[in-house]
Amino acid sequence: MIWTPLELIPKKCLGIDIGTSSIKIVELSRWGERKKLDNYGEITAQAFYQKTFRTFDKNTLLLSNQDISRAIKAVFNEAKIKTRKAVFSIPDFSSFFTNFELPPMTKKELSQAVIFEARRHVPLPLTEVVLDWQIIEGEVSSQKKSKLKILLVAVPKEVINQYQEIAKLSNLKLFSLEAEVFGLLRSLIKEEKQIIALVDIGAQSTTCSIVENRVLKISHSFDMAGNELTQALSKGLSVDYKEAEALKKKYGIFSDEFNVREICLPLIDVILREIDKVFTNFSQLEEKAVQKIIIAGSSAFLPGLKEYFQDHFKKEIKIAEPFPDIFYPPILQKTLKKMGPAYAIAIGMALRGLE
Repeated sequence: MIWTPLELIPKKCLGIDIGTSSIKIVELSRWGERKKLDNYGEITAQAFYQKTFRTFDKNTLLLSNQDISRAIKAVFNEAKIKTRKAVFSIPDFSSFFTNFELPPMTKKELSQAVIFEARRHVPLPLTEVVLDWQIIEGEVSSQKKSKLKILLVAVPKEVINQYQEIAKLSNLKLFSLEAEVFGLLRSLIKEEKQIIALVDIGAQSTTCSIVENRVLKISHSFDMAGNELTQALSKGLSVDYKEAEALKKKYGIFSDEFNVREICLPLIDVILREIDKVFTNFSQLEEKAVQKIIIAGSSAFLPGLKEYFQDHFKKEIKIAEPFPDIFYPPILQKTLKKMGPAYAIAIGMALRGLE
């Protein structure tokens, strides 16, 4: 038997993002500080089932756990993925975020105080949710000097149970579950101390989160996103959904060709107004302003979107790039740059498993 030092044994983990319209899986490994992309794969709901993976209105998976598992296994077989340790992302619309202040207190007093305060903020009975929290301002001290600001996250136990069942059916070792926003934060924000807004425009919902010094301060989701744009184009141009999606990706809001810009702009403006509300709320609470915006999600590369954001917000705008600190074959550079915004959550989940 050949002995190998533990530090030379690579850690491996999967990041799995079950979205409304697709499942994305990333396999990362780590040797010391070097992180490497080993594999990735994706399957769309339309290609597999001719329907979406989720029903947003009920915040649950539309298909049975067995069918989700089948889709995951299909990606594994196609991409020849062997790793079984996995971190799943929980969609932000299935999570409840809030923050509140507590008076100065000791560490021993903190847990009870958070649970007491959570009853006032969480819209479900606490017996039906799992709570997690972190201190985002101040510190616990036996001398009780400073007030504490708490970020609270609540996830229904029903959602967690479903992911546990999906992992079991997929023969996966569930290492962790984590809200999508924390995956975005991990994959997109490194050492920046700026106040950054992460705008994740997915298929079914958009989430705007504000981060300062790599600490999440506020997060808000709303149901205007890529699917709404495609549906509006399909109806407005009298074309099927597939053709409308292709037109959206080709022309976006950059060109007036086929009236795509005219149809999409009012919906993009809805997204901008919702983001403005989040910015205003943050400014009133913190008396600070967002300095930079990172756009992630499947609609990040919509033609003209970055420029439209720039014109509206007058701030630095960047498209999400989750791969810069990860080693991969140079031949994949163009492909990964193009798919980066849509894979940022899955990358963040896999990185969680390598910590």
